[in-house]
Formats: sequence, C-alpha cells, structure tokens
Amino acid sequence: MKRVSLVFALALATSFSMQSATAQTLKTVKERGMLACGVSQGLPGFSAPDDKGNWTGIDVDVCRAVAAAIFNDPTKVKFVALSAKDRFTALQSGEIDLLSRNTTWTLSRDTTLGANFTGVTYYDGQGFMVKKSLKVNSALELNSASVCVQTGTTTEQNLADFFKSNNMKYEVVAFAGADETVKAYESGRCDAFTTDASGLYSYRLKMASPDDHIVLPEIISKEPLGPMVRHGDDQWFDLVKWVLFAMVDAEELGVTQRNVDEMAKSEKPELKRVLGTDGNFGEQLGLTKDWVIRIIKAVGNYGESFDRNVGAGSPLKIARGLNALWNKGGIQYAPPIR
Repeated sequence: MKRVSLVFALALATSFSMQSATAQTLKTVKERGMLACGVSQGLPGFSAPDDKGNWTGIDVDVCRAVAAAIFNDPTKVKFVALSAKDRFTALQSGEIDLLSRNTTWTLSRDTTLGANFTGVTYYDGQGFMVKKSLKVNSALELNSASVCVQTGTTTEQNLADFFKSNNMKYEVVAFAGADETVKAYESGRCDAFTTDASGLYSYRLKMASPDDHIVLPEIISKEPLGPMVRHGDDQWFDLVKWVLFAMVDAEELGVTQRNVDEMAKSEKPELKRVLGTDGNFGEQLGLTKDWVIRIIKAVGNYGESFDRNVGAGSPLKIARGLNALWNKGGIQYAPPIR
C-alpha cells in the first residue's frame, strides 16, 4: 500500500510539475507587454487593416478583448497577418499566442495540429459566387464548371464532396493566397469562386463592380469559425475561451459598452458574478475581478461586435441567422459565469 501511495504521489507531483511548466503563455504575454495575435491578410468584417494600418473585424475584436482582459488596454496587440497555409505553423512555433483568423473547427485540426479551438465566433458555411452574366441561380447548375479555390483550406474537400454527391463534374483552379484566388475569379479564369459564405460577401466588397456578382443560395458545409491556442497550457486555453464566453453572456444579460458601468452597480446576483462585484471568477483565470467590464468597455458584447463588423451596422450587412443568441432564434450560446 505504501509503495502504491508513493507511486501515486510521484505521479501527481509529476503531473503538477508538467502543468506548471506548460502554463507559461499568460506569463510570457504579461512580461512582453503585448499579445501576439494571428489574423488574416485582409478579410473585411473579420480581420483587415485600413490604409493607416488600424485593424478591425470580429476576429480582431477577440484579440483586443483578450488584451483588454489582461492589460486593461485593447491596443496592446501585435497583429500578425497570416496566409491559410502559414497560420498553423505560426501558432505551433510560438510566433503568435493566439490564432483568431476565420478558421474552421474540424476534428483533424483539433487533434493533429497541437492546438485547441476555444469556441465559435461565427457559424458559417461554404457557398459559391458567380457573375450575374453567367445566368446561374443555383450551385446545382454548375455541372462542368471551373471553380476557383484557395489551397490549404477546408473548401477543397467540401467542393469535392458536393460535386461527387450530386454526380457533377468540375475543374479545380487552385491558388495559394486568398487575394490571388479572388483576382483569378474576377478576371474570368474560372466560372465560380467558393469559400465560406461570409468570405464571399467580404471579397465581393473589394471587387471593381460588386453588383455584377451574386452569392448562390446553397450552403454546402458546416464551417464553425473560432480562435485557436496551443496544446499544453490549460490556463491560457481557459482564459481565451472565457473571454469569448463573457462577450456572449454579456449580450444575453443586456450588458453593453454604453451601460456597463451602470450595470456594475446592480444587485442582481448574476450581474454581480459576471461584472466582478461578487466572487473571484476573474482571479481563477489569472485576471482581475473586473475582467468582463474591461472586455465590454473595449469591444462591446458579442452582438455589438457582430453588428459593427459584419452585421447591420457594417457594409456587409449579414443577418445574424445562426449567430443570433440561442434565445433569439440562433445557436450562439455560452456557459454561465458562476
């Protein structure tokens, strides 16, 4: 019995030692004084710089929210623009602390890349764009079409599955970069362009004549997009995960950038827990008690971020759809802070 107990104690000590050794990301970020966040090379509404280099988008807001929770300063972020091909290597190598770049959560990515998805910022699905002059109204009319697609993404497999399941032929015209793919489609090198539907609306804005193109109605896949962190640091995984959850919970509770200070005075138990006047939930994450207040003041709740970047208040004007809260007809849902 003594020997078993000793073995168990040693195993437990080793486990704690390993956890301590790997729980370094938050410490590193604090010592650096800056969060390194991987984003796209320019996808309006999700992550894109303006002509002065200021980044905006729903993925950018996740980065800023994490920085606000840690530093009480959403500007303490170094944005690293990454291609689809390079994004995972940048995370694995430690070049970035967090990948927040319209990336689809799949089983293979969750298990083979040495990384964890922390939640879903946007429920998406793959679609098709064509020129109106083609007079195509459905993806089912694309038999024998040539389709422009970006390599290193989930779109290639989805494209193959769709055409095979509908007994249709097609020709792939593949490119390494997103901008290169869009330019090829716009110049007529292919009949259709496929990527996540949200991306189709974003890229259409950047075209010379946006009204000459239509997004077809079919959605051919599930594309839950979300942030990723490296395996092996549960503290950092929990922190990034709960920053996103806090934004969703805040929307459900009616906490906004405009009213957060007033809401912090509430005596309602749930608001007191979320806004840090009761309990030590922020401290459990390695943050301060007012961590949610910091986040909401910096970027707003999830609904505010969505509307400003991709929704009704943005040029994209994408309907909330599946991204509405669970009690408003959508499936966006976060565990409670308690």
